[in-house]
Amino acid sequence: MNRKQFLILVIALVVLGSAGLALFWQDIAAYRASGARIGAKLLPDFRIAEVTEMRLKDAQDEVTLVNKGDRWVVQERGGYPANFQEVSGLMVKLIELKVTQAETVGAGLFPRVELVEPGKSEAKEGVGTLLEFKDKNGKTLASLILGKKVLKKDPLNPLPSARDGVPAGRYIRISGSEDRVVVVSDPLNAAEAKPGRWLAKDFFKVERVKTLTVGPEGAPGWKIARDVEWGQWKLAGGGDVNASAAVSAVNALANISFADVAVKREESEKPTVAVAETFDNLTYRVMLARRKGADEYYLNFDISGEPPRKRAPEKDEKPQERERRDKDFAESLKRLEERIAAEKALSKWTYVVQKSAVEALLKDRADMTARKERK
Repeated sequence: MNRKQFLILVIALVVLGSAGLALFWQDIAAYRASGARIGAKLLPDFRIAEVTEMRLKDAQDEVTLVNKGDRWVVQERGGYPANFQEVSGLMVKLIELKVTQAETVGAGLFPRVELVEPGKSEAKEGVGTLLEFKDKNGKTLASLILGKKVLKKDPLNPLPSARDGVPAGRYIRISGSEDRVVVVSDPLNAAEAKPGRWLAKDFFKVERVKTLTVGPEGAPGWKIARDVEWGQWKLAGGGDVNASAAVSAVNALANISFADVAVKREESEKPTVAVAETFDNLTYRVMLARRKGADEYYLNFDISGEPPRKRAPEKDEKPQERERRDKDFAESLKRLEERIAAEKALSKWTYVVQKSAVEALLKDRADMTARKERK
């Protein structure tokens, strides 16, 4: 290489270096101007204590969660209690999230990363989820459009659903800048606009069942009973009980769950009524009415009766044993009374349950009768 060629090479390197340095500082300036620097917090000025309303909206659903002082409620479900852990969990996650990628994206590319604001377009493709927070005066504290989830390949994950990758992040457009798009390292799976997703799922729980009677309202059905709590079930009216079916029916009442709360009740079939009497002197009456054309049931319930206030002493009970058992009984009674009060507060609502949750209660008498093996 002669001297002339060497000088040309040096000049070229200086020019390229200057251009690269200019682009670098341009990017830094852009990040500083947007507040979306890599490693910076997504919402640096967000204060959970100021939030009294959280709203989520997508192309199909919308939910508004409101802080009533002592509890959060779901506005679209008639003020039904919201799951506080889910509400607070999402907000805590947002204040901790940091930007992993920041870029400028034109509005024409929003559909590709699902960042079109819901309600601003008739199209449902490419629409994101609006997440908005307000204070007690209705002032917007933060507003985001949650877009497409970022998938990450995981060759060690054997699940078929992980073939194309597992959710590892999400595109987000921050309100106030039409082209400011960032990526965070959390898919924010909990941020759904379905009202049923945010309901507190505490429900009634029938325990220590003594008798269970099930049948269409106003018509005969079947009844099972047992003399002691851990005794064998017997089928009223004769015949050997199908032990497996009996246990499944009782367990269904002890572990029942609901999918949603019905604000407006649609047309339904004639209800099936399950009445459970317990060894705690409580009676649960559960009505199940199938929604026409759906594998879902409307559920209503009520509770009556009072648990015993005194413990029956055991034979030849020693003073120390009596004192310990009385204490245990008093603690158990207190927990039971608190549970009954909470369950009665929930009994004013109509619930939507999946068929699978109550299928064991919908058996007829033939299903509850043991089948004898043919010789």
